[in-house]
Amino acid sequence: MPASAHPLSLADLPAAVWHADALAVSHAQVLSTGDALLDAQLPGGGWPVGALTEILQPPGVHSEWRLLLPALARCGSGPVVLVGAPQPPFAPALAAQGLHAQRLLWVTEPAASTRLWVTEQALRCAEVDAVLAWLPQARSDQLRRLQMAAAEHSKLLFVLRPAQAQWDASPAALRLCVAPAGQGAQGTPPGDALVVQVLKRRGPPLTQALYLTARPAGLALLLAASHAHALDCTAARA
Repeated sequence: MPASAHPLSLADLPAAVWHADALAVSHAQVLSTGDALLDAQLPGGGWPVGALTEILQPPGVHSEWRLLLPALARCGSGPVVLVGAPQPPFAPALAAQGLHAQRLLWVTEPAASTRLWVTEQALRCAEVDAVLAWLPQARSDQLRRLQMAAAEHSKLLFVLRPAQAQWDASPAALRLCVAPAGQGAQGTPPGDALVVQVLKRRGPPLTQALYLTARPAGLALLLAASHAHALDCTAARA
């Protein structure tokens, strides 16, 4: 080793270099989740704009609106595109929390390849504020393409997948596993409280799940009505 060389310590690194044992400070745009507890555990303090966020849920669980609605209501005034949503959105419940029906664009498409194409095109549309895509069988390379499109066009992108996908490689900047905190009568989550596991973030692993407390009673009733409406739609198709 040359005489002038010396071991490099963490103190010698520039301030802009991220230390893996610390939660990263996002230099890109973020949008608050609407829950202070969750914001505190996410780089930058919210959902990343221009990046892929993956929401994983157990079979039969659909807590995406409970988790995402506060941010979607505040993300702008343009369209929020739903690609392959399993049930039609329940407009009264969403409008009561600030996400009005005229902003929603629901694209029904059973073919996985077409869903991927529609998702990418929506991300490239200048008017669109956010895209939610249900892509249970998407491969890592396909998700990477969507991640690149979201980054290029600075869009909110949420991909909904089953919980077992957590064992698959993913380019997502953020991965969460979400489930109701408990089951009430007829399968309705009491007060819509959630348990959130942060599977991937730019920062140290979070070993403990987050418990997001229930929303106000009025919202809980609206979400319960939405849940009942979804069950009715499913029964009608059977």
